[in-house]
Amino acid sequence: MALRTILKYPDKRLRVPGKPVASVEPALGALLDDMAETMYAAPGVGLAATQIGLALRVFVLDLQQNDEAERATGLQVFINPEILERRGEVVWEEGCLSFPGIHEDIHRDGWIRARALDRSGQPFEVEAEGLYAVAIQHEIDHLDGVLLVDRVSLLKRRFIHRKMLKWHQAAQHRESHEEPEPPGRPAL
Repeated sequence: MALRTILKYPDKRLRVPGKPVASVEPALGALLDDMAETMYAAPGVGLAATQIGLALRVFVLDLQQNDEAERATGLQVFINPEILERRGEVVWEEGCLSFPGIHEDIHRDGWIRARALDRSGQPFEVEAEGLYAVAIQHEIDHLDGVLLVDRVSLLKRRFIHRKMLKWHQAAQHRESHEEPEPPGRPAL
């Protein structure tokens, strides 16, 4: 297993939609292991393949790291996910591994039914609400090239853009001085 680099906004590769996985091959298992290791190390509760520069419709999710989890299910793999049904509305404060230090209230569907393939290529369906529904929708957004900034007002979008430019400047400084990134709370 290997840690992958998580792309940070405004990297244009985050806007590239993921392509469906044609068949679940053994090489995909290694990628999924890398994604899980990267997500845990970040730390985060979800990570989409598009966030590490791979245009594939795949994400990993583990809500057990977050104390707000209503339905802690352990590590889950979603290959070619799609939302079949949605109801209600919820506003949730979301973070994102591609937007370090940014947390915004986002409007989402309060309940969803989704379908995907698991790690072995077997289809499954989930009914999700609360954080579980929010996390699935957040990761599917990534697979569609939709980012957290697309779900906030223009004013907040500009603020986030400026804050991320400052984050990149600080990251360059840390790299040149070999300083570690300060720890943060788990993000999606």
